[in-house]
Amino acid sequence: MSPFPFMEAAMAIPLTLAIPVVGAVVIALSGRRPNLRDGLMVAVAVLLFITVLQILPAVLADERPAITLIELLPGLSMAFEAEPLGMIFALVASSLWIITSLYAIGYMRGARESKQTRFHACFAVALFSVMGIAFAENMFTLFIFYEVLTLSTYPLVAHKGNRAAQKGARTYLGLLLGTSIGFQLVAIVATWWLTGSLSFTEGGIMEGNVSHGLGALLLLLYVYGIGKAALMPFHRWLPAAMVAPTPVSALLHAVAVVKAGVFTVLKVSTYIFGQDYLRELWSAELLMYIAAFSLLSASLVALQKDNLKARLAYSTVSQLSYITLGAMLAHELAAIGGGMHIVMHAFGKITLFFCAGAIYVASKKVNISEMDGLGRRMPFTMGAYLLGALAVIGVPPMGGLWSKWHLVLGAADSGQLLMVLVIMLSTLLNIAYLLRPVVRAFLMPPKEGGSGGIREAPLLCVVPLCITALGCIALFLAADPLRTMLGGIFGN
Repeated sequence: MSPFPFMEAAMAIPLTLAIPVVGAVVIALSGRRPNLRDGLMVAVAVLLFITVLQILPAVLADERPAITLIELLPGLSMAFEAEPLGMIFALVASSLWIITSLYAIGYMRGARESKQTRFHACFAVALFSVMGIAFAENMFTLFIFYEVLTLSTYPLVAHKGNRAAQKGARTYLGLLLGTSIGFQLVAIVATWWLTGSLSFTEGGIMEGNVSHGLGALLLLLYVYGIGKAALMPFHRWLPAAMVAPTPVSALLHAVAVVKAGVFTVLKVSTYIFGQDYLRELWSAELLMYIAAFSLLSASLVALQKDNLKARLAYSTVSQLSYITLGAMLAHELAAIGGGMHIVMHAFGKITLFFCAGAIYVASKKVNISEMDGLGRRMPFTMGAYLLGALAVIGVPPMGGLWSKWHLVLGAADSGQLLMVLVIMLSTLLNIAYLLRPVVRAFLMPPKEGGSGGIREAPLLCVVPLCITALGCIALFLAADPLRTMLGGIFGN
């Protein structure tokens, strides 16, 4: 039974697009009254989440609510459909937007950042594009919103306006637009020309329409055209974007941008190519090895970074490669593991970035080498950091255990024992680079002598990071419904 029986699930889809857009306008108009602006931002985020929940019962009942806005040409339309993978992405993004909005208020005010109205308005537009990506019925629709997401987050990356921010934003925009237009758009046009369709279809649309040789080339264009997945060597935009305020880093790494990338990789591999067709492509195995290389090498780079946000950025490059690896294994369990990792990593990584921002607001420290004894001053923040780190590592009772478990099972069942070893080795590297801040914060004495008492960041910074840390534990317990829902991708 729908929680909102007065609203059809299909009609709720365009509302998920309209609410953030209207919210962006309302936020912009209320900029001279900060308290009203911030209150409206949270209200819009809550309203979006409620609207997304309206669609969930239909998807759980194995329905596919859909709506077409306009058909440009045969097989080329602006259309939307709710299916399990997109439903999960929309739920993650809309729920975490509420928490990120609260955190952003505390952070932006605590750090006395300028241009807060523009910041919050661009945030809303970014969520509009995420909803479009999540519910896109075809690759054409997804591509349009994919590009809007890039453009709407550019001002957020460049927010500080200094030379470093401008340089980082140029790298961000150049790599993401360059890969999407130079590679992804070419693959989309070729797919439409060869198959007459761009719709996401169970089992894929390539089989019987595209030769395996040409399909292998198209797969390379698609995966490298999805630059937001940060597969090496097109990953530099992600560390470059760390010049942005921490709420933006949380948006990039957990809620929107990188998750849009790996979500698109999973959608393309499952619904455009299909598992059976994908197994026959030589490029799938090549991309699997590239993902494994990215996974390990990014972890090694993270070990060398003293700046906490830079370390977390390279951690994200590594963690995204788990999902790409799962997609390229072309195995149901691995794909489900990749989908689960989108959720598990979202909660774990947003917690870590929230903690990094809280540390900066409260102590102005950005380097791990400066964090000796910090756990005594900021026990809630560093305790939450520990939980977030354990979630990303995949230690029980944290949700990250289940996503990695499914990835390992998928790799083993595919006969890819080397990939099993890669996942195991990378988990050891996760421990090395994520737990070092915890060790220094709790086990090392403060360099300046004495703990100086508890000095946490503002409450609106600390409460959100505690909520997301607890969410990492909740996902351990809620993994079975998530896994069952993802099984719907394959008609299970």
